[in-house]
Amino acid sequence: MSKFVLDTKEITDFFFEETRLLGVMASLKDYHFCWLLNNYLGVDFRVNPEIEIQLLKKNRNYFFSVYEYKEPTGSLEHYIYNNRFDGEYLLPEFKHLDFLWLMKGDMVTDEQVQQKTESLRQLQEVQLILELTLEKIKNKEHLVF
Repeated sequence: MSKFVLDTKEITDFFFEETRLLGVMASLKDYHFCWLLNNYLGVDFRVNPEIEIQLLKKNRNYFFSVYEYKEPTGSLEHYIYNNRFDGEYLLPEFKHLDFLWLMKGDMVTDEQVQQKTESLRQLQEVQLILELTLEKIKNKEHLVF
């Protein structure tokens, strides 16, 4: 009997083409964090249960919410991932981060990333923000929906 193995590397590589990823430390609930972003940055993040990430760890399911915002002009899409759920982490290598902000669908310039970073630093609830390179992420397949 032969076994088939799903090779996720190609799917993962395709998913991350032309993406930028920010890590955010902010001790807030995900809905409160997105509410702040919506009110102070003029965006419209909304939870999307269809792309919620479900991981099976220790014989238990963990659910990581994903918020979505599509810019009205162009094809740039923004996703906020909650990095924690009930003591587990979506990206365990970044346990100090509460949220991940993925930008994809259109080219994101260094200037745009810098502007987002500076805007987030203006929020007193945000303790840390940094750009994550894909090479540093061990479990990037966890972000693919």
